[in-house]
Amino acid sequence: MKVLTDRIREITVQAGGKWGISLFDLDRNESWGINEQEHFYSASVIKVPIMIAAFARSHQGEIKLGDQMELKREDIVGGSGVLQYLTPGTKFSIYDLITLMIIQSDNTATNILIDLLGTKYIQETMEAIGLEKSKFYHKMMTMEVDREGRNTITAQEMTDMLRKLVTGKIISVYACEHMIEIMKKQQIRDSLPVKIPKADDTVIGALPEWELANKTGNVLGIRHDIGIFYVEKRTFIASILTSGLDELESPELIGRVGLEIYHYLKQEN
Repeated sequence: MKVLTDRIREITVQAGGKWGISLFDLDRNESWGINEQEHFYSASVIKVPIMIAAFARSHQGEIKLGDQMELKREDIVGGSGVLQYLTPGTKFSIYDLITLMIIQSDNTATNILIDLLGTKYIQETMEAIGLEKSKFYHKMMTMEVDREGRNTITAQEMTDMLRKLVTGKIISVYACEHMIEIMKKQQIRDSLPVKIPKADDTVIGALPEWELANKTGNVLGIRHDIGIFYVEKRTFIASILTSGLDELESPELIGRVGLEIYHYLKQEN
């Protein structure tokens, strides 16, 4: 992994800003990081633990993922997502809301789920899966003056969380399979996978050369991407957190890291 990590370190030094990186090679049982214990504002990466909390509550029988939730006008917030443009009164299953929260980073869907699950339950779920430094306190696109704290994450804990997901150690193998499949449908592909060569789609039904189950997060001055790389027979976890990078350049910089990971996995097959 040394060649890979040397190249990533070079990217981060040239880019400046602050980086929190945690890598884990599932097949080689090797790990590496930069500032992996540092706290970063979570942005939308916190939506992965919220998804886990929803699946946990379903597993406990307290909700059903097929249950219908009504979109109310007071639920609607701005930022990412399509629900803000839809008609109040429209109903969506909890599973649909989870999917929108992850693949479109829909803030309205996220806040509906937070109200359903409760802040305390999400916090307890995060603690139960080993997220001790990463914290959840508030909804998306809201600025309560008396909120307890900011949503924060560390690169190390995000990688540990993804490692447990990919090995079926959160809730159940069934739940992990569904959550990873949702993450593979991610529509925001402007960071880790942006520079990876697109697969040849001329052969119908061919298996993809690579897949990425990921979740992005960005607000002004902050851009993150965490994900599970599947490149042929190799599996690799990367959590890339950044702050203070140029807004226009940050997606491509993280994309360069993703491309280096892709080349490393291709060469190691």
